[in-house]
This record gives sequence, structure tokens and C-alpha cells, in this order.
Amino acid sequence: MLEVPHRPDFTIDQSWNAYTAQEHGVWRALYRQQAKLLVGRAAPEFLAGMAALPLGEEKIPDVDRLNEKLMKLTGWQVVCVPGLVPDGIFFEHLANRRFPAGQFIRKADQLDYIEEPDIFHDVFGHVPMLAHPIFADYMQAFGAGGLRAMGFGMLTQLGRLYWATVEFGLIRGAEGLRIYGSGIVSSKGESLYALESDSPNRIHFDLERAMRTDYRIDDFQQTYMVIDSFQELFDATQQDFAPIYARMKGVPDILPGALLPTDKVHHRGTQAYARSKAAKAG
Repeated sequence: MLEVPHRPDFTIDQSWNAYTAQEHGVWRALYRQQAKLLVGRAAPEFLAGMAALPLGEEKIPDVDRLNEKLMKLTGWQVVCVPGLVPDGIFFEHLANRRFPAGQFIRKADQLDYIEEPDIFHDVFGHVPMLAHPIFADYMQAFGAGGLRAMGFGMLTQLGRLYWATVEFGLIRGAEGLRIYGSGIVSSKGESLYALESDSPNRIHFDLERAMRTDYRIDDFQQTYMVIDSFQELFDATQQDFAPIYARMKGVPDILPGALLPTDKVHHRGTQAYARSKAAKAG
């Protein structure tokens, strides 16, 4: 699709009619792959969101149609952006229950991974969870918290919290361990790895631990954090972060694959995958 000028808030028109047959074909291939794979792997809340919204298997969703339903469910809406947006703009959108979604879709040779989020990652990966009232409230609170974090110089730490929950979070329910993080549900490889591999650590979610822990942006995660409920996640963030930020000043970061004596460990990973990739890299 052609690049178009953005508005001051970085939003652009989706221009749905400009998508090509090939681009719709990429969406269709990804949707069919993940919809099949996520049965029995994704959180029931994610699957319920998929069923409740007009995502569509055959073509890239029309954001206007999607917003009609989403607004009725939780008051959220999707706004299209040309790519990654400045932090302040991103948090401002979330704080006002607007989710910025990349307008473009990846190429056919990038089906399982793309570094810059596209419309499949953003809409298929994120939007179903925005139909869940508690998680929708968490996302709005995160946006408001992000605006405050900018004043404390703690965006790196808050970004780690987003990564550990919104992007790569797991939840443990009556049916067992399930995926809710968008970075996992939109990736075939990580959907399998996150739940079934012996390599990564799976530890219980801890707010400060999450904000201290570095992560992988270029490969599968070495550690995943597990919640027992979305209410647990929401409640953990309903506090003044200023004392937390003060405690974290000068505290060393935690490496992606490290385990601490204070961790509640659901699964102690072998880290075999990470070691193998490091060995191949030289």
C-alpha cells in the first residue's frame, strides 16, 4: 500500500479498498493458520473475542465495521497508523481507549515474524482481548500509566511490563496454561514454543520483576510470566508506581533467562533453545 500523510495524532485512513488481492491473501493464510492452531492453546477470553468481533477469515477486516462492535462491547476503537508511533502518542491513544494498529500487512515471505507490528499482529493479536472488559480496563490504565512514566524517565521499565503481559503473557486456568499475549497468538512458532517447549522459564507474574527483566525482541522468549486471572493483572497495576520507580533506581536489570530465589516457578526451563542459537551465532 502507498504511504499516506498522517494526522498530528499519527492516525491515517485505513483505505480498505486499496488493499490488493495478495494482501488479503496474506491475511487469509495467517488467519486460517492461527485460528486452527489456537484452539486449545489460546485463553478462552481471547477465543471469545475472536468470535464476538467481525475479524473475518477471508479478507483484512474493515476497521469501521470492527469498531461498531468493539465500541458496543467495551468502548474501545481501533485507529490506523502508518507504523510505530512516538511513545507519548501511543499512551495517549490507549488512555482514551483507542488502539493504534498498523495499516499495512506483511509480505508473504514474512508469515511467522515481522519486527514492526502490522495489521495482523495488531488486529488479530490484540483486538480480541480488547473485547474483554477487565483486560480493556487494564489497557486503558496502562496508557494513563505510560503518560506518567514519561515524567519519571521509566519508559524502559514500563515497556518491559507491556512485553511481559500484553505481548507475551500466559494465563493459567481450569483448562491449564493458555496464551493471551498478542506476540504469541499471532505467531505459529511462538504459539507452540511458549506452551510446549521445555526451553523457556515460566514463572508467576510479579509487577516489579517484570519491569526489571530484559527480553528478546528478535527471537522466542526465554522467560514467560503467568497470571491466574485478568483481575489479578488489573489489581496489580492499580497502585501508585512512583514508589516502585524510586526503588528501581540503580537496581540491576535481570537477564532474559535468569531465575531468582524469589520467583514462583511454574516451569524451570532448560534454556536449550537460547544456548543453541547463541552457539550458532558464534
